[in-house]
Amino acid sequence: MEQWFSLKWFGYNIIKSYEWVHPYFLYAIPFVPVLFWLRTFFHRKHKQKLTITYSAPGDGKDWLTLLRYIQPICVGLALCLILVALARPQVISERTDRYSEGIDIMLLMDISDSMMEKDLSPNRLEAAKKVARQFIKGRLHDRIGIIIFAGEAVSLCPLTTDYELLYGFLDEIKPEMIPTAGTAIGSALAVAVNRMRETEGTSKVAILISDGDNTSGNLDPSTATQLAKAFGVKVYTISVGQVKRASNADSLKVSDAAVDENELQNIAKRGNGTYYRATDNRSLSEVFKQINQIEKVKSMNVVSRDVSDFYRVYLYWAVLLLLIAMATKSTFMANILED
Repeated sequence: MEQWFSLKWFGYNIIKSYEWVHPYFLYAIPFVPVLFWLRTFFHRKHKQKLTITYSAPGDGKDWLTLLRYIQPICVGLALCLILVALARPQVISERTDRYSEGIDIMLLMDISDSMMEKDLSPNRLEAAKKVARQFIKGRLHDRIGIIIFAGEAVSLCPLTTDYELLYGFLDEIKPEMIPTAGTAIGSALAVAVNRMRETEGTSKVAILISDGDNTSGNLDPSTATQLAKAFGVKVYTISVGQVKRASNADSLKVSDAAVDENELQNIAKRGNGTYYRATDNRSLSEVFKQINQIEKVKSMNVVSRDVSDFYRVYLYWAVLLLLIAMATKSTFMANILED
């Protein structure tokens, strides 16, 4: 607490800033002068008076005569300050802290040669990178990592909240980063699980973006999905590109790089997630918007109140004034000048 004897405690702005715990004590302050008037009225009524003709020099107001008012003024002010202290002035400052339970998200991106197909603009990989960037931009407090895979899986970026770092890694992704041909979906899932198995996130999510079946790797997708489920990792799968259909005389021919949905559907089903199909840029963007809505960050607002009491300041002032009043009572101010 600052120095209590500073006169700033009686300033208008300070008094206005207070919140009063017991404000009804303040209503008694105007009655303090009334008490002194009643005391004076009854005291003089029963007091014998001796009339003495006295002519003071000057203007008739000797300074010694004025000193006799020090005692009642001090007592009156002390009573007022005691009432102020009883009203208990406080300054309350509130602060709202927002606590968020972040989600751990791993983006698993297929960078095999088939992702260079141009059924999405400008190609499947670039379209996936663009919407992944938009997805990251819409997240708050989440830790996000990137895993790329083709014939093998590589952890490109660990879980981080440094989104600028993630944007840099996304820009650098190219099919040449993994020369091994194939699509190692099972291996990519296993790497994601390994990255998230000991994290403290309340929710763990793997978003798998691919356009084909599992054709390589040391672990099949079924086993990897079981591992994901065991460690509480929810798996969303997104197929990018045109869907492969059974060929017949009347059907539309599609390229050899068309998507087989069965594998990705099974992974999402076993991984407690959802399968999505994106056949163009717009639908791919909508898929990420849906996932963004499903996996929302849980947050709560905690309001903290900092309460500072200042009644001691006015109590100290009241004690000081009462001491002054007691000191003057045994001096000439209360004796020789008494009426």
